[in-house]
Amino acid sequence: MSGPDKSRRLDQRFTRRAMLLGAAQTGLFGVLGWRLHQLQILEAPKYALLAEENRINVQLVAPTRGVIVDRFGEVVAANRESLRVVIVPDLVRDVAGTLERLSRIVEISDARRARTLRLARRQSPYIPILVADDITWREFAQINIMAPSLPGVQTDVWSVRDYTHGHDMAHIVGYVGAADKVEVLDDPVTRLPGFRVGKTGVEKGFEGMLRGQAGNVKLEVNAHGRALRKLEQVSSKPGREVVLTIDREIQRVAMARIADERRAAVVALDVQTGEIIAMASTPSYDPNHIVYGVSADKWTDLAKAKDNPLMNRATRGQYPPGSTFKMVTALAGLEAGVITPRTRMHCGGGLWYVNRLYRCWKRRGHGGVNLHLAIKKSCDTYFYETARRMGIRKLADMARRFGLGETYDCGLPLQKPGVVPDPDWKRLALGEPWYGGETISAAIGQGYVLTTPLQLAVMTARLATGRQVVPRIVRPYPDETVEPFAPIDIKPEFLEVVRKGMYGVVNEGGGTAGRSRLQNTDVKMAGKTGTSQVTQKSIGRKIHELKWKERDHALFVAYVPAEAPRYALAVIVEHAGSGSRAAAPVARDVMAAIVERDPLARPAHVAKDARRRTAGDRRPPDEG
Repeated sequence: MSGPDKSRRLDQRFTRRAMLLGAAQTGLFGVLGWRLHQLQILEAPKYALLAEENRINVQLVAPTRGVIVDRFGEVVAANRESLRVVIVPDLVRDVAGTLERLSRIVEISDARRARTLRLARRQSPYIPILVADDITWREFAQINIMAPSLPGVQTDVWSVRDYTHGHDMAHIVGYVGAADKVEVLDDPVTRLPGFRVGKTGVEKGFEGMLRGQAGNVKLEVNAHGRALRKLEQVSSKPGREVVLTIDREIQRVAMARIADERRAAVVALDVQTGEIIAMASTPSYDPNHIVYGVSADKWTDLAKAKDNPLMNRATRGQYPPGSTFKMVTALAGLEAGVITPRTRMHCGGGLWYVNRLYRCWKRRGHGGVNLHLAIKKSCDTYFYETARRMGIRKLADMARRFGLGETYDCGLPLQKPGVVPDPDWKRLALGEPWYGGETISAAIGQGYVLTTPLQLAVMTARLATGRQVVPRIVRPYPDETVEPFAPIDIKPEFLEVVRKGMYGVVNEGGGTAGRSRLQNTDVKMAGKTGTSQVTQKSIGRKIHELKWKERDHALFVAYVPAEAPRYALAVIVEHAGSGSRAAAPVARDVMAAIVERDPLARPAHVAKDARRRTAGDRRPPDEG
């Protein structure tokens, strides 16, 4: 190949290579230009938002929980400030290492450390995790000084629930605790570390009012997550103040009066409005020991304690009402027409029914008695025969009219409904037919009949007024309309006969509670004793011959003044024997305190709107 030809071929090969290289460069720059156009123009809003999110941190601000006060404004549940430290996992490279450095300043238990590491793995990395609370001011300041070496660690001031008179008010007010899964899904603010929601009592029943509404704060942060400045804040709205119907002083008297009993409950209420004046249950507990920092072992010990102090016996204790149920039987018999106030029956110590003797509590019998004497002397035989004549359905219907067998929509959660038995109930619950002998037992509040102390207090208030009284535990707000209770569908003359019998129980010779009439006052109390049998072993035996769990329950219901009822009361003392000896004296002492103090005669505290009253919201996270 000659020189010119060879040179021409080399030029052509170079030209092709140059073109290929140029085309590749052009394509590369084209792709790069297209990508730059996509990033800077087409997707610019997206990446601007991501950059803004890296620079801006929006955090929820929890609302201050509403204060709970008694009817006269005495605080029973409030908030105190607590210093604490949290970690935001997304801003921490090594959570374990950060915890180790942090533990040189504040004490972090092994359990808290393990929990923090577990939550850091499982939950969203943007949600703060509580590491230590109730730290000292010195520890708080030291952590803030070392902030540059502790990325993702934040300190703030938090509200902790504080219960005054905790032991006396525990079963009414309840306590707060960590939100469960359902509650977390319902409101994002519950995800905040240390946020608490109501678990029992008024705290749970009025959670919607007490919680308030969350706010938020927008912070500018550096690459380490440290807040540089606050850009914007939407204030939280504190929860509303809740005013209980409870008189703290009467509650103290009631709790003190049953303090020596192993298990007991007292409920007192206003018969006109249904406002609960006192609701005592023993044994009790201190909710301050539960709200924050209770260990799993201590909680287990409390939950499994011998007499279950966590149980509110006033609303969840279900007991045979015994002879306190006889007023219901009397009214049912009067309405059914099987007895009249003048109907006399002979009590020879019991009633034979289908080859079985249903004994009266008085073995020798009461002789000839009418309805008034039957109530006053608590003659079982009279009410056996009344129930035999009318049947169980009429008795059950009357019991329901007086508030038994139901729960009340009054803000007290976890109530038990008790049992008002009839053939339909037994067939559904037990799959068995109803027998006539069970009607006889139900007539005196035994057999399947079960009630709570709250139900017995409501029953007594309805007997005293003839109206469908419904209890309430929180006083109405100024803008709330309260309708008067409707009358019960029963003849007033029937109620008057029963009331006179209850008056005789306390104030006439031969009444079963004559020793419990009120002293040093002109106020007369009407009432009814009750002794409910727990086991057959108590029949014919003295109380000291029985084990504690074999003894009868003691009950008493009452209202005052007898001529113009204003307060009603129910008492149950478990396994204490006779109602006249164990329960009636308790009722007398509590009712005497109510009469002397007469809380309904004093002006009650009016709830203030906490959104207007409270100026301070929770502080935002530390801003450096």
